[in-house]
Amino acid sequence: GVEITAPCCGKLYVCRLCHDAEENHQMDRFKVREVQCSECQMVQQAQQTCEQCHVQFGEYYCDICHLFDKDKKQYHCQPCGICRIGPREKYFHCEKCNLCLAQDLRGNHKCVENVSRQNCPVCMEDIHTSRIGAHVLPCGHLLHKTCFDDMVRTGAYRCPLCMHSAWDMEDHWDQIDKEIAQSPMPTEYQGATVRIICNDCQAHCTVPFHVLGMKCTGCGSYNTAQDGGLIQQPQPQQAEAQQDTENEAETDTELEQQDQHESAMPH
Repeated sequence: GVEITAPCCGKLYVCRLCHDAEENHQMDRFKVREVQCSECQMVQQAQQTCEQCHVQFGEYYCDICHLFDKDKKQYHCQPCGICRIGPREKYFHCEKCNLCLAQDLRGNHKCVENVSRQNCPVCMEDIHTSRIGAHVLPCGHLLHKTCFDDMVRTGAYRCPLCMHSAWDMEDHWDQIDKEIAQSPMPTEYQGATVRIICNDCQAHCTVPFHVLGMKCTGCGSYNTAQDGGLIQQPQPQQAEAQQDTENEAETDTELEQQDQHESAMPH
């Protein structure tokens, strides 16, 4: 094995993560120059094999990141600036996102410029240099894979940054359709509408009000937000009563006109 001489404080640590856990500052992995062999104790320049006893310090060694590790099919990504767990052929570097992504996302994700340089919106920890894989949401934002799994377990389904649905919700929307069909609103709310904004397609529309959800007429999503209060429409029975009142008023007017006409006639 090998211990790294921390360029910041000169102390010996097995890796930068051990250093960062113990100290009140972080090690700059790129500035590492010296290591000490754990077998023969010789201090030497950072390299893969001890120049004195020829023990191998790591199956994988990167002379940029000064990373010594077991072989996990790692590769150094030049644009990312750090080593990634591979194998290399399963990943590609998206130039706009500025991040290595799984090959199945090539041409199949929404790019957000330098997205990995923002912290994870769930745990607020770094994504770009994290050893935890990143999960790309349909909106293009990133979470740690573990944070995404935690989010799903708690029943949350929206991106914490832009509120877009975090996966295909079509089956869930169909279920809400059925629940709404079986749960009519009370009489005083029937006919009431409301303005909504859709978090998935950004459409603004006026839709029937229902406590179980308001469905976007643009894309069919229930991931919507109410924009203002209820717009009350006249109820059917109210409308009929109003029509009856108007009809009665018209009849009264006709009778008055008839009386006036008859009294004006000569006897």
